[in-house]
Amino acid sequence: MESIILLKGKVKFSLTIDPSVWIFDERKVDLTTYFDQESQELDELSVYTKAVSEHWDREIKEGAQLPSSNKNTSKKYEKEKLLTGTFGIPVKYFLENALPDPTASQVIVKTTEKDYVLTFEEVYNGLFGFSKNGKPLTEDGPAHFYFGDGSNRENPLKHITALIIE
Repeated sequence: MESIILLKGKVKFSLTIDPSVWIFDERKVDLTTYFDQESQELDELSVYTKAVSEHWDREIKEGAQLPSSNKNTSKKYEKEKLLTGTFGIPVKYFLENALPDPTASQVIVKTTEKDYVLTFEEVYNGLFGFSKNGKPLTEDGPAHFYFGDGSNRENPLKHITALIIE
């Protein structure tokens, strides 16, 4: 089985995507809860500004705090989560890096079994699943494709080999 996904077509930069490294990516999401949460698009700058503001307010009121002794427990929990979690990553990050042509309207999702023609928006709002119960998707991967609304969460597109932007 090939363990990479090609992103090509009407893009400025063709990409070769390796799902095996996504476990370390901070943009990953937990697929066990992602579709159950209310979808909220937050402006990243406003989120950052709010977090910095809260930190600044806390330091003014309480003074600088020494690191908590819970740090080791937190690291242990995060490691356990990585070893047992089911994760995905939004496809939009890869599409944005490839710089698609503004006229792009559809994407062919190539699999080893069949090709699926989807709208650009469906793919842009979708997710690649890359891990299930802490294990990479070696049998039917390297990644699964989920629609952003979770309508195919029980039956995602599998055996993906390429995304061709048209």
